[in-house]
Amino acid sequence: MATTPVKVYGPPISTAVSRVLACLLEKGVDYQLISVNMSKGEHKKPDYLKIQPFGQVPAFQDEDISLFESRAICRYICDKYADQGNKGLYGTNPLAKASIDQWLEAEGQSFSPPSSILVFQLAFAPRMKLKQDQGVIRQNEEKLKKVLDVYENRLGESRFLAGDEFSLADLSHLPNGHYLVNATDRGELFTSRNNVGRWWTEISTRDSWEKVVEMQKPTAN
Repeated sequence: MATTPVKVYGPPISTAVSRVLACLLEKGVDYQLISVNMSKGEHKKPDYLKIQPFGQVPAFQDEDISLFESRAICRYICDKYADQGNKGLYGTNPLAKASIDQWLEAEGQSFSPPSSILVFQLAFAPRMKLKQDQGVIRQNEEKLKKVLDVYENRLGESRFLAGDEFSLADLSHLPNGHYLVNATDRGELFTSRNNVGRWWTEISTRDSWEKVVEMQKPTAN
């Protein structure tokens, strides 16, 4: 019996949506991407708020299950579809999962806040004709440098953050990292660090992520 594709709501250019898409592609899970026109306020309409009460993207549905928050969605995908695609993406034993979880926490708590601010200020504010705040940029660049210094040391000990296999911990860094390296002039934050640069090149050239990047490109009318 054919399974119903999971549904992902939101635009691929969203960092959180792209995180979920990369995970689905790594796991080989069939999905349907459903557009949400945020400029028209579709993410604030009652029907959408039923599945994403905060009115953000992504929202996720798997038959009668609805989820929000991209990292939680990714964990769910890895656990439910453990036996397909990249089987080690979220670890195959308690210790491996704990190691992945601790670096996922580091991404969410330490890497994401300054990198998200930099992505908005450097990549999106100019597109939106908004004034950049140089003080905020400097402050968060310093914060991100300290995080990447920790990563530099860690990646001198192992090929990837949670060990010697690519995992959800690495994947979760791709959305913000992609914009910083490719859409701003701060790519040297990654490339100037030997181990971080080597790691970034390896994770950002995976087939799954390259497919997401293609999806982010505007389509010609």
